[in-house]
Order: sequence, then structure tokens, then C-alpha cells
Amino acid sequence: MSLVPQSSKLLFWGCFIALITTAFGFILRIFLMDGWAKEFNFSATQQGELFGVGLWPFAISIVIFSLIIDKIGYKTAMFFGFACHAVSLIMTVTAKSYDGLYWANFVVALGNGTVEAYINPVVATQFKNDKSRWLNILHAGWPGGMVIGGLLALLLPASVDWQTKMWLLAIPAVIYVVILAFQKFPVNERVTAGVSYRDMLKEVGAAGAFIIVFLIFAELSRVLINPKLFSAATIATDQYLSLKVGAVVGLVAAIGFFAYTRSIGRPLFIFLLLLMVPLATTELGVDSWVSALMTPVLGANGLYVLLYTSLLMMILRFCSGPILHKLSPIGVLAGSSAIAALGLVALSSASGAGLIFAAATLYAVGKTFFWPTMLGVVSEQCPKGGALTLNATGGVGMLGVGVIGAMLLGNMQDTTLDSTIRTKAPEIHAKVMMDKTGLFGAYKAIDETKVAAISDAEKKTLTAAKGGVQQATLAKVAIFPVLMLLCYLGLFFYFRSRGGYKPADAASAH
Repeated sequence: MSLVPQSSKLLFWGCFIALITTAFGFILRIFLMDGWAKEFNFSATQQGELFGVGLWPFAISIVIFSLIIDKIGYKTAMFFGFACHAVSLIMTVTAKSYDGLYWANFVVALGNGTVEAYINPVVATQFKNDKSRWLNILHAGWPGGMVIGGLLALLLPASVDWQTKMWLLAIPAVIYVVILAFQKFPVNERVTAGVSYRDMLKEVGAAGAFIIVFLIFAELSRVLINPKLFSAATIATDQYLSLKVGAVVGLVAAIGFFAYTRSIGRPLFIFLLLLMVPLATTELGVDSWVSALMTPVLGANGLYVLLYTSLLMMILRFCSGPILHKLSPIGVLAGSSAIAALGLVALSSASGAGLIFAAATLYAVGKTFFWPTMLGVVSEQCPKGGALTLNATGGVGMLGVGVIGAMLLGNMQDTTLDSTIRTKAPEIHAKVMMDKTGLFGAYKAIDETKVAAISDAEKKTLTAAKGGVQQATLAKVAIFPVLMLLCYLGLFFYFRSRGGYKPADAASAH
């Protein structure tokens, strides 16, 4: 007799708690970052690197495990993910330097990617007739974990050291491994339908392989480019170097994929894959800006806004069923895009805590259904792709915001800053701006060495001119959900021409 009984309900809730564990790690890093910075004397850049390494390795493990998970089994992936969580926890609480924390965050990100590599296809297989709804409920675990982990950290006395707070991660980790260790995992829908491994790869094809591998290696090379491979001058001056490395490796992978599959990739899947870049930029890329907007009016209480919006997202995802059945997944995504765009425009001009809070709420409602519903659409429309198409979608979203979305957001902020200073302080603009070229063309940016040379009065004028630029830029960022709205409307009419939105069957999908 097993310690924990086997049941489909326990299997689902074990997966749900595994996702809660990944959110615990994320929110605890937010709570502990200031303490780490003081204890280890981190710079702002190092703090950003720690947040980044806690995210991008996610894509590596989710894609790799998606390629092999049907061979090794979901339970093997589950134990590997738990091992990553356990090892990273020990590495974190025993860390004595920046390097120690860096690699601890790297390992936890690998674990998080592995968790999503198995929970998404498990739930999609469990509820193959209602995938979008149950993937939304599953992904309520992310904001739910943010709320629970954040509240537990807040309830601990201020005198409690950060190592003790970090041990909170062990609570959900132990719970999910105890539950899932005794469960029988289902066979993936693709395997049950008799779809071959090669046919699964055909769904991704050469185009999908290029997108996925390009983003992975562009991010990897950005972080790990070795001076032994390139001269220091090349690394310092060629801002496209990581993109070039990613493009070359991606092209090689695409050629290999085509040679094996003789497929460019399923057009609908490639379209959805590309759509994840603006979606992830809207959902993940803007979050830090929204938090920054709340800081001047709420100070340290800005964390409560994060917990509030997370609670709101959790509740809405649990209630997604009636909404999805009424509007269809494509209708929900189109409506969410419109609401998110309105929320960003409202945030760009809101003033005072009340209006900013209301606009942030509108934005949070808009982004709530983005990620899990897109996973649901991919799983429902590309079932032959099995775990690979489903999880590659999430991986591309995570990487897309880091490789492309973040650059585009930065470019938007620079161009807004340029036009604002030119309008408000044209004399100073001529003194402090410099010409630069980036991924999105030529632009002007502030040259801090020139700023140091201007008078104190001019510096005050410059600071005043810069005020509100980040907030004003949010109006430009609304172009992402507007673009998504147009794409989803196109998909709506595409499916209507085919008799309406209906999930495809793996045995007959083409």
C-alpha cells in the first residue's frame, strides 16, 4: 500500500503545487534581493543578472525535456525538477558570494523549466476535451504561489534572517514530490494516438526549430560569450554579436530539422509561436515598469500591489471555464488583448495612487488569461506536436521577452526620452544626447559623461524633463496588445471559415 493514494485529482493538484513551488522561488528572490545586495555588496547590474539567470535557463530545460520526456517518462522529469529545487535551495542558503547565488539561481531556473515540461502535457492529456480551461486553472498556481509565498515571507518577523525565509521554498517542494512520487502519470495524447516522433517534429519543422534555437543561443551567448572565442574589442563594440551567434546556430538547427523531417513547420503553430513574443513582452516585460510606477506613490507598499494583482489573476484563472466556453479561447485572447491595451494607455496618463492602482488592475485583468490560454490553443490545435509544441511555446515566450522584447521596450523608452527632452529642454538636448544604433535602427540616448559636464541648474532641468518618461512610454507599449488583438481577430475569422473553433484530434490532425 502506497503512502499516498493514486488518483487523477491528486495528480493534478501535485502538478499545481509544483507550479506553486516555482512561484515561491520567484517571489522570495524579490523579497530577499535587497538583503543580498547589502550583505554581499551587489551592484544594480548584478541584481539584474541574478533576476535574469533565475529566468532564462527555464527555456533550456523545458525544450530539452520536451524532446525526450515521452522516452524517459514524466516521473523521471519530476524527480529531476525536485532535485534542482532541493540542490538550489541548499546552494542558496549556504552561498557566501555573488557567484554562489548566481549558480543557485541558474539551477532553480532549470528546475522550473523541468516542472513546466511535465505539468503542461500531463494536464493537457488528463483533460484533453477541455484543455484551455484546465491549463488556466493549473497556471493559477503561479499567481497563487506568489500570494502564498509573499504572505508567508511578510508574516515572518523582520529579525528572521534571509536563509530561514528561503527555507519556505521547501514546504511546497516536499509536498509535491511526496504526492507525485506515488502517482501514475498518463501516456501523452500524441503517443496514445500513434503519432510518430518524426511527425511530432514535423509540427515544429525547420521554421520552428530556427525560432527556438535562435532565441536560446542568442540568450546563452549574450550571457556566456567567451573572450577566447571573440576579441574583447568585438565583444565590446558588436551589439549584434549574440544575435549573430544565435542566427548561425539556429540556421544549422533548421537545416538539420528539415533534413530529418522534410517540413518547414505547421503554419498555424509557427504563427502562434511568433505571437508569443509580443504576448510575453506585454505580460512579463511591462511588470517591472508597473511596479516602478507604484513606488513613488506607495513606497515599500508596492509589494502589496504585486500580491493584490497576483491574487486577482489566481481567482480569474480558477473562474476561466465559463468565460472560455462563452467566448472560445480565441475570443478570450482577443478580449484580453483589448483590455490590456486599455490598461496600458490608462497607466501612461494616470496620476495619484488611486488612478494608477485602478489602471494597474485593468492591465492585470487583461494579461490574466494570456499565457495559459495560448498554451491551451497550441495544445488543442497542434496535438501531434505533443509536449514539444506545447512547451516550446512557453519557452519561446520566456526567451522572446529577454532577447527581443526587452530591447524593444528599451528602445521605446529611449525614443520617448529623446523627444521629451528635445521638446522641454532643446538647449540641453543638444548638449547631452549622443547618436546610437541598435537592433531597431538609429536613435539618440543620454550620454552620462556629457551630463556630468553641464551645470547643476541644467541637471535639475534635465531631471524634470525626464520625469514621467517611463510612464508615458506605456502608451507606445500598448502597440503589442493591439497587434495581438488584430492577430487574434484574424484567427477568429480563420476558424469561423472552417466552421468555428474546435480542438483538433491527434489521430487526424494535419
